[in-house]
Amino acid sequence: MIRIKKIAIFLIGGILFLGILNFGLNLWIELKLPKLIADKNNSAYNIAYKDIDISLWNTTLKVFDVSVAPKTEIENTNKKIGIYAKVPQIKVAHFSILSILFGDKIKADQLVIVAPEIILHKNNDEVLSHAKSIQSKIIEPFEKIIVVNAIYLREGNVQIVKAENDQLLASLKQLNLKVEGLVLNEKTLQNKIPFTYKNYSINCTHLLYQVNEFYTLKVSKFNTTNTALQMDDLELKPTYSRKVFVQKIPKERDLYNLRMKQISLKEMHWGFHEDVFFCKIPEIVFDQLEATIYRGKMPEDDLSKKKLYNKLLRNLPFDLQVDMLKIAQSKIVYEEEKTFEEGPGKLIFDAFNLKATSIQSGVHKTKVPDTKISVQSRFMEESILDVDWSFNVLDSTDGFKIKGKINHFNAEKLVYFTKPYLNVVVKGDLEKVYFNFSGNNEMSQGDFALKYDDLKVEIYQNNKRYKKNGLLTAIGNLFVKDDSGEELKAVSVKVERVPEKSFYNLLWISVADGLKQVLL
Repeated sequence: MIRIKKIAIFLIGGILFLGILNFGLNLWIELKLPKLIADKNNSAYNIAYKDIDISLWNTTLKVFDVSVAPKTEIENTNKKIGIYAKVPQIKVAHFSILSILFGDKIKADQLVIVAPEIILHKNNDEVLSHAKSIQSKIIEPFEKIIVVNAIYLREGNVQIVKAENDQLLASLKQLNLKVEGLVLNEKTLQNKIPFTYKNYSINCTHLLYQVNEFYTLKVSKFNTTNTALQMDDLELKPTYSRKVFVQKIPKERDLYNLRMKQISLKEMHWGFHEDVFFCKIPEIVFDQLEATIYRGKMPEDDLSKKKLYNKLLRNLPFDLQVDMLKIAQSKIVYEEEKTFEEGPGKLIFDAFNLKATSIQSGVHKTKVPDTKISVQSRFMEESILDVDWSFNVLDSTDGFKIKGKINHFNAEKLVYFTKPYLNVVVKGDLEKVYFNFSGNNEMSQGDFALKYDDLKVEIYQNNKRYKKNGLLTAIGNLFVKDDSGEELKAVSVKVERVPEKSFYNLLWISVADGLKQVLL
């Protein structure tokens, strides 16, 4: 009986001791923690909270109604620069008691940030700062306060605004982020990526990104992991109308308007090797792309030398390797306009499908397979166009080969382009059109063949573009051979490249030379 009493007293005493110890440690930590995140906070940010809940039994710490603001705000309250955040709850799981009692950092297994509202005020209109700026203003301050193995951010909203006028530069809604196997220390801070990880995932809805003065990017759903990236309902919209755009640019430039059902990158691998960024992607798919490319000819010509695709890829400053690129069930419209009064000429490619293999840069490479591109499309909503195109990125002459064919094309369908742009309407049936060209940075040559029937031209008056010019139409039809007969008419083509024009201009003048030889 006495023995049982001794055991009971011992157990009760032990429980009381542990309770008193737990109470004392809780009290000590509650007194220590504010100093750790305030007085000993060596970061550029003030951190405040309303309440804290500490459980030493499962080493969990919950902080409620957290607010974060730059320390500089105290010195200059009229101008906001930096990160401002309000967080209903932050949970630190499996923390080290000793790190709080005797250290100047919180060490834990997990950091869980619940429903944060984050606003980054920037003193410029660049959404993405330089890597050193991100490291010094965000990553290094974080490392000075807490060390964790995993970070989870749930259902957050993030905005990036220009401090001067509160212009929205970017936003992400319902942001969820997971980084596991995180290592962030003085050693990793010296690397290009200032931390290491085992895996990560980021997803959000309603992503908005002000790309530059001229474009805004919107994505309804964004999801990325270590090895994949997917964006749904992507839109790249011009900021200005066409009239305003051509007034703002000093020289001719294309204006893009893009919509896409989905873009997906699968099994990608990226990082740095010897301080050089690399990105290797087995497959990229653009699904249901709708692209309108507009060129207003009103501004001054851009007379800079244009690079062919070999050189554009070869000179990329990082190691790129895309094994397969697919564009599926898409539509591409090219519009060119001399004056707003006359309206644009249009070239339409719908039911557009493209497959490209071995898209690579020249970094760290001495030999690569040819880039091969295959296109099947309906041209001008009328006839099927097939094109095969190839080039080698490492070819210093920028050599290429391209061949294509189109059958049973009603020439009058070109009215979308020839009438507003050339003030000409062509009628007749192009039964077969073939071309097979090879070229380089200086020229293009090859074969062109055409079979056609009952070809006529109508030339319209310059001052009354709706009214046909009878005299010029009659003269024009005198020079045009209206029928190729039963045989396919083939000619040899050789043209010099205009260095100030693109690859597509070189292809066009090659086709135009073939047409001229056959028709006139």
